[in-house]
Amino acid sequence: MTKTRFMTLARHIIEGKKKHPEATGELSKLLSDLSLAAKIISLEVNKAGLSNILGFTGSSNIHGEQVKKLDMFAHDILVKAMDHGGHFCALVSEEKENIIHIPAKHKLGKYILFFDPLDGSSNIEVNNSIGTIFSIYKRLTSDGKPGIMEDCLQQGIKQIAAGYVLYGSSTILVYTTGESVHGFTLDPLFGEFLLSHDNIRIPKKAQIYSINEGNYLHWEDGLKMYINYLKEEDKETGRPYSLRYVGSMVADLHRTLLYGGIFMYPSDNRYPDGKLRLMYECNPMAMIVEAAGGKAINGRKRIMEVQPEKLHERSPLYIGSKYDVELVEEFMKGNSRK
Repeated sequence: MTKTRFMTLARHIIEGKKKHPEATGELSKLLSDLSLAAKIISLEVNKAGLSNILGFTGSSNIHGEQVKKLDMFAHDILVKAMDHGGHFCALVSEEKENIIHIPAKHKLGKYILFFDPLDGSSNIEVNNSIGTIFSIYKRLTSDGKPGIMEDCLQQGIKQIAAGYVLYGSSTILVYTTGESVHGFTLDPLFGEFLLSHDNIRIPKKAQIYSINEGNYLHWEDGLKMYINYLKEEDKETGRPYSLRYVGSMVADLHRTLLYGGIFMYPSDNRYPDGKLRLMYECNPMAMIVEAAGGKAINGRKRIMEVQPEKLHERSPLYIGSKYDVELVEEFMKGNSRK
């Protein structure tokens, strides 16, 4: 039996705290609360076809998208799991237009939680992988008061932790506090997240690209040239690359994190700002990938250095192995390899 068999998420967090005696333990507690919410969501996802949880609620979210029942279930579970522990002064959900304030009866904390309750929910009915994404910031304003917009609109470089939960053939929680990246697989027998991917490092280069090529005609010329370059045969540079695209960001980024390559969700002439949300998707995934040795940009700039102007701001994203992201950056700036 391997050592990781006994390394639960809770124990891993505690042992990490021992390496940093100055830590208060508060971050450890809130990550444990997040893992509990993930377990509940995982159970509901796994029986989605057997319970009345599929389909739409009949309402639309801030983005004008039809809200699925499982989306709102995941949202509600995360709010209930996180609003009473005294860790947060505000919660911000991809499903809600405004800041979610902590009820007056609960203690206010010093952190802000951003979360996408169920990324890739369009895949639910076809039983493809979906996920939850989260990001944690420390408040900027005085403690003891409700969080305000100033606390929320921080650059991604200010994140103190980020992670995601992938609900697939197994349920995996991946998180980082900036130093390293670790993955934990939920053991359904014991109901515990056990360390399965220790100190994940993304390969520096790989022959895999992930993008929705159905939008090719709408891309800018630099990106078109890059994709064409990847498809050419050249043994010296390991081309052509293989295309892998699930259509669920968590699933595509999890594969990219483990196997390397590049995931891209660009802007185009219909969506000049892209479609991914900077605060709920781009920043947390960028923190994870960078902590694993990769790179994340919006096409011309490090994604975590972008100053957000609103909660639901959108952004293009190019993320993955350092070599592959730097290569697409060259093409986007007009410096092709031709």
